[in-house]
Amino acid sequence: MSPARTLTVASALAGLLTAGAAARADVPIKLEPFVTGLNSPLAMVQPEGDDRTFVIEQFGRVRIVRDGQLEPEPFLDIRNLIPQLWKDFDERGLLGLAFHPSFRENGRFYVAYTAHLDFQGDLAKQFWWDHTNVVAEYKVSAEDPDAADPKSGKIVTSIDWPQFNHNGHWIGFGKDGMLYISTGDGGYANDWGIGHNVTEGNGQDLTTLLGKILRIDVDGGDPYGIPDDNPFVGRNDALPEIWAYGLRNPWRCSFDTGSDRLICADVQQNSYEEVSVIEKGGNYGWRKMEATHCFDYQDPDNHPKTCDSDGMILPVLEYQNCTAKPDGCKGISVTGGYVYQGGQDAWKGKYIFGDWSKSFGEMDGQIFVGSRAGDGSWTMDTAEVTNMEGNTPYVLAFGQDAAGEVYALTSITTGPVGGLDTIYKIVPAN
Repeated sequence: MSPARTLTVASALAGLLTAGAAARADVPIKLEPFVTGLNSPLAMVQPEGDDRTFVIEQFGRVRIVRDGQLEPEPFLDIRNLIPQLWKDFDERGLLGLAFHPSFRENGRFYVAYTAHLDFQGDLAKQFWWDHTNVVAEYKVSAEDPDAADPKSGKIVTSIDWPQFNHNGHWIGFGKDGMLYISTGDGGYANDWGIGHNVTEGNGQDLTTLLGKILRIDVDGGDPYGIPDDNPFVGRNDALPEIWAYGLRNPWRCSFDTGSDRLICADVQQNSYEEVSVIEKGGNYGWRKMEATHCFDYQDPDNHPKTCDSDGMILPVLEYQNCTAKPDGCKGISVTGGYVYQGGQDAWKGKYIFGDWSKSFGEMDGQIFVGSRAGDGSWTMDTAEVTNMEGNTPYVLAFGQDAAGEVYALTSITTGPVGGLDTIYKIVPAN
């Protein structure tokens, strides 16, 4: 995908998917209950060669699902490490889970979570900043393979966070054995305010880890090493952990197991939502751009017709956000998914993703199917859930099992409360 140059709205939209162009026939699907009784499930991972599926609950537990049954005892419980979450809505909590490529041999796995603020004597942070985002390594208990050793926790990365939101912190290993970490821009809105770069925002600032995709070597140093082929290694004006930048809130990413492409759904501001294929050293535009549109952080709902987009990479999919673009809109917060590699031949290579809801106050989760053509262009369809009365629950995340099947992780509440949430397997309706 070639970088964009000086952008106009017309040139950006030519050949790219927009909400209007996405008015395609619905894909009929069914949502088959896989497991229920969870509290805000935000990730589901099945390690290679393992018959167990692991699910994280936002308020701080890792659970095991075996043969479709939720084990009563958690694999890991770190609720004591996480600040008290707001019951009505919160973006903090236990956010990511990844298993080391040699997990079967070494028992190492990684969690991403929001910890209590470690302000390290910085009084400005003590009074104004919200928390610290952590990626930590744990090991399986030597006595029980269904339990982690709670004393084995070791912090790998620690990033102070100015606001409660836009944390990102999906984590996952690529085929290269490196650990990738998504980070949001620090929160609030418009990449502006306390803890944000005043002149260009955190997304464009290569001296901060916020608004980025990071790539580190957890086997190459203590607590980690910097891969030699990271794009900004050796530069004085950029942090070497950065793999890609210009992101707002990359909420749920995944590697396509067929191609190892890294695909991230990056939650945008009020008008559009986007999905991007992440490339080494890529600049994805935020806060100069919202999806394919020029962006003014001081006037976020009115997009300038032109802007300097030199070297920026456009998303592969875009649709309208119901907040500011209600006509033909498809949701308010994109939720990244997975490229299907399961047993349905017609779905092979399709990117199944969604949106949290078309409304905040009423659950109306959305599921989409993205398709990549041979020429590299993308289109998307809206999935029609045929076996549910009323609206689909809030779509928090997606999961994929070892067979390549894709699952929707849903909630019936806007906040991490209760234990009534369900993971559904996505299957064709006929």
